Amino acid sequence: MATVRLNQITRRFDGVSAIEDISFTVPDGEFWVLVGASGCGKSTILRTIAGLEMATSGELYIGDRRANDIPARDRDVAMVFQNYALYPHMTVAENLSFGLRMRGADKKTIRDRVSYVAEILSIAHLLQRKPKQLSGGQQQRVALGRAIAREPQVFLLDEPLSNLDAQLRDEMRSQLKGLHQQLGITTIYVTHDQTEAMTLSDRLVVLHEGRIQQIGTPLEVYNQPNNQTIASFLGSPPMNLFRATYNGSHFEIGGQELAASPPLVRALEAVSSKTSPPSLTLGIRPEDIQLSSEDSGGLAVRVSITEPLGRETLIRGAMVSETSRRQENVLNFFIPASLQPQPGEVLWVTFPPEHLLCFDPISEDLIRHL
Repeated sequence: MATVRLNQITRRFDGVSAIEDISFTVPDGEFWVLVGASGCGKSTILRTIAGLEMATSGELYIGDRRANDIPARDRDVAMVFQNYALYPHMTVAENLSFGLRMRGADKKTIRDRVSYVAEILSIAHLLQRKPKQLSGGQQQRVALGRAIAREPQVFLLDEPLSNLDAQLRDEMRSQLKGLHQQLGITTIYVTHDQTEAMTLSDRLVVLHEGRIQQIGTPLEVYNQPNNQTIASFLGSPPMNLFRATYNGSHFEIGGQELAASPPLVRALEAVSSKTSPPSLTLGIRPEDIQLSSEDSGGLAVRVSITEPLGRETLIRGAMVSETSRRQENVLNFFIPASLQPQPGEVLWVTFPPEHLLCFDPISEDLIRHL
């Protein structure tokens, strides 16, 4: 096991940056997830750590060794790919033992390691089969097992569950987390799947256009996104964002007032001493919006689409201006499954002040509560 440290890593292809100035340190034994939309550079970072890509500039350390000039085969990392990359002509046992055989391990070591890995992954009964005789989930376990059998210092996983169906992804995600708790090997995992990112990671690294946007625990990043890019990416559906004006203690949107929490008021006062933007961007997670009534001064939302999810229903609608009755600001929120509003119907909602976030309209950065 080892710490992995990236210091200002940049990788360019024909002068175009795929990743730029990437710096973070994964402590020994932790599980970190690189997450972001397609093309954000997360796989390039993983391939650079593995030695499949060479950094244009910056320094990479695996343990105490500077790894920039170390060939991929000597970095003591194991990578699991999206397409599994199993050898089709080999049995499961031969696939599991391949890395050990290439390193010259003795027969007893190979036998013991294959037996151990097959047992913890529940594939002992598959050892004599070939990949084409396995299901997708079984092939994925063999690919993981091949990496585990090598006893590397670092696991690198590049979207390993993306080819599986939803139920199997859930099962494999649980197995991955259990394996990490059992083995304690430093792991860096790449995905665009938010559920995987939130549930697996000790820390998230959120990327956008080749640059790091935020590093933090899953809840830190989810509840306090550094900027609107992160707020719009994390969450299903993502955070609701809309423009509002601020009058010193309240926000105004659609002709109606929203209270601001005292910590947010203090933060806005500090900001307004430097600049006074005509409007701000408010954000609130769909699950934090509460049903209300017209009499209690709620916001009117005209229902566009209802999506029953079993225990709750997702409402997609738009706020209705109090003055013009014009629909504006798309809004997503959840209601109890027992309620069944129809498209076109108006519901009333409130935004609890403690759950409102505020973003600078120019930089789009979060204005943090004081």
